[in-house]
Amino acid sequence: MEFIPISKWGFNFPDKKPLVIAGPCSAESREQMLMIGNKLADSGVHLIRAGIWKPRSRPDSFQGIGLKGLEWLKEASLVSGLPVTTEVATPQHVEQALKAGIDILWVGARTTVNPFYVQEIAEALKGVDIPIMVKNPINPDLELWIGSIERLYQSGLRRILAIHRGFSIYKAESYRNPPMWEIPIELRRRYPDLAIICDPSHITGNKELVANVSQRAMDLDFDGLMIETHADPLEALSDSDQQLTPDELAALLKNLILRESSTEDPGFISHLETLRHQIDLLDKDIIDLLAKRMGISREIGSAKKENGVTIFQMNRWAQLFDNRVQTTIKAGLSDQFAIDFIQSIHKESIRQQTEVMNNGMDKS
Repeated sequence: MEFIPISKWGFNFPDKKPLVIAGPCSAESREQMLMIGNKLADSGVHLIRAGIWKPRSRPDSFQGIGLKGLEWLKEASLVSGLPVTTEVATPQHVEQALKAGIDILWVGARTTVNPFYVQEIAEALKGVDIPIMVKNPINPDLELWIGSIERLYQSGLRRILAIHRGFSIYKAESYRNPPMWEIPIELRRRYPDLAIICDPSHITGNKELVANVSQRAMDLDFDGLMIETHADPLEALSDSDQQLTPDELAALLKNLILRESSTEDPGFISHLETLRHQIDLLDKDIIDLLAKRMGISREIGSAKKENGVTIFQMNRWAQLFDNRVQTTIKAGLSDQFAIDFIQSIHKESIRQQTEVMNNGMDKS
């Protein structure tokens, strides 16, 4: 897939990162949208966002103002001089947004999760040249995210970008929707020309954490930010805890540290290449050691098979797990990495032993 860069979308978007999208979670009144339009006009924002139709989890929560909100969005565009965007979840939404002259559309996480819905939107957009942004599905499924982008691409759209808004898990602790950065990073690896922006508002669910996640996204070379901004967040009808005021947004953007993704400094490049060569050698050693460890696991599998012993023994695993995790943490690595690392090794060890004990039948 070949995508048109956002700097060539026709909205005077910047050549340099970040693209900044801001505005309230929901359009609530004409006055609110005119106020936010005025406040964002000269704030470094490039695109104003607001939800018109809100796919809420609970039926008694605010579901969005509906069709009349499109007119308010366009008025906000007039007073600010900025293009506007809203979420569409059905072909009817697409038709109404296009008729109202909305500049850019986005497909939300609750829609991206369903290929039937995305296909209907793609069909409604055939022959229409409009930019569209695709949020990741609520569940951590990269293929589903890519599939949504492909469906829209196949309908003829080329001005496409991805929005990383985190992933829903049961009883999330630190964040409302944990970022799982490895997923958008893998998306970038597969499609290096696809712009990816971060939505720290939905990741955090807490305005106090938005700046930190925004900086993390910039340090990971994301192309922009979508930050929910409300003139009076305490009075917001939806997601009040995660919305910034325009002044808070301005402070965040001012304090954001922007770094280059590359440099021409020969001294730096030489030093970096030296360090990377050391990492390459160490990675080879690690892989060789893991291969040797798995070879021993296969010998253990053979011994267990000959003696009629099960692959898994809980007491051994509990002892090994606690010991290895603590050793890994003491070596200066994070708790979560320690857990993931030891569990991954154990999973592969079980697979190796299963293959030996079942004569190669297990390929999982």
